[in-house]
Amino acid sequence: MKLALLFPGQGSQFVGMGKALSRWSAQARDVFDEADDVLRYPLSRLCFEGPEEKLRLTENTQPAILAASIAAARALESHVSLAPSWVAGHSLGEYSALVTAGSFSLADALVAVRERGKAMQKAVGEGVGSMAALLGMGREEVEAICAEVTDDKGLVAPANFNSPGQIVIAGHREKVQAAMARFRERGGKRAVELPVSAPFHCRLMEPAAARMVRVLDDIAIDSPNPVLINNAGARPLDLAVQVAPSLIRQITSPVMWEDSIRFIIAEGADMLLELGPGKVLCGIVKRIDRGLRIQPFGTPEDLDAVVALVEEVS
Repeated sequence: MKLALLFPGQGSQFVGMGKALSRWSAQARDVFDEADDVLRYPLSRLCFEGPEEKLRLTENTQPAILAASIAAARALESHVSLAPSWVAGHSLGEYSALVTAGSFSLADALVAVRERGKAMQKAVGEGVGSMAALLGMGREEVEAICAEVTDDKGLVAPANFNSPGQIVIAGHREKVQAAMARFRERGGKRAVELPVSAPFHCRLMEPAAARMVRVLDDIAIDSPNPVLINNAGARPLDLAVQVAPSLIRQITSPVMWEDSIRFIIAEGADMLLELGPGKVLCGIVKRIDRGLRIQPFGTPEDLDAVVALVEEVS
């Protein structure tokens, strides 16, 4: 069996995430206890009880999703024997993938993503940037629209290549809106401005990337095992020296998610599991290849379906 473990990014959070897991699994509970100790505030309570507006703050969201994802991974590992061939995470989820692959300790990753959240929020003033999802147009056409709209007054660029016909763009708000208008003029199916606090994965995040160079310099990083399929290049990383440069590049580069999944498919994956809150990645993966076997695991109720899939594939 060739298995890939996938980890969600920002936007998958919800009040109550991880609560049932922590009651059900000592391993999950230990993750949340460690997060509370490392960050010196009750992250677990924020995950379990909210309030939602505080959970949505980027500097809180990022460690919260990381904790919930690692709690799911460790709870599942205590019930099912898994030997993944690859790990991958969407944006923030790349840190969860690297903890699971042994590159980061949980404690170091929690500190890193809290700093990442703060740096990304501070990189662009409130209301200056925006992001939008564009549905129903090819990659080259979207790239052309962004290039046409970008000038010395502002920029817009692809931020996520999620699946065929689903691309997210990011940049200065007025340029994002101009790109949305041009997208509609050229027959795009749907353009939706996203309720995000900053324009992630574009050049406006360069101050955040500079900050994360210093943060990651202070963290011990080991080689990922299993290998990481990275966001910035959709290529396998198996050496410790590759990890930090890839994470830095990721902040200002588009998330190559469709390419990452297609790489895993080409390498012969039999099944994929999404570990963490929600099942956003399951939906995206199914849009890439409806024939892929994939299941989410984020609550105790998900266990039976995961076990059934493992037995089917094995």
